[in-house]
Amino acid sequence: MLSLGTTVLTVEDITRAGDFWRAALGYVDRSEPSDDWVILDPPYKTDWDAPGASIALSVTGYPVHYPPRIHLDLYADDQAAEIARLLALGAREVDFDGYPPDADWIVLEDTEGNRFCVIDTGDRG
Repeated sequence: MLSLGTTVLTVEDITRAGDFWRAALGYVDRSEPSDDWVILDPPYKTDWDAPGASIALSVTGYPVHYPPRIHLDLYADDQAAEIARLLALGAREVDFDGYPPDADWIVLEDTEGNRFCVIDTGDRG
């Protein structure tokens, strides 16, 4: 049986990207980062195969592809506050014209151009 362990994001500036994702998610380094690779885990994750999604950052030199073929969905009880916090950390708003009238998500991108959605989960029970 397979399980999803780590999502790898390609980056140009691993220090900048690592700082962003650590602050955005409250994640910590699994081990000492190298010049081109770091794995970030939830702080409660005590072993590499314990439950909890991890993010790895990899310097590859590949250009960002638009539209991206994959993105992260981040859940937020207070979407407006989280978007403001992420923008202050260096995220950017994406000029996206595909929102339906009842959209509960906003598209942002990290410091490296990797896109993610902030989903409003505040009204869900």
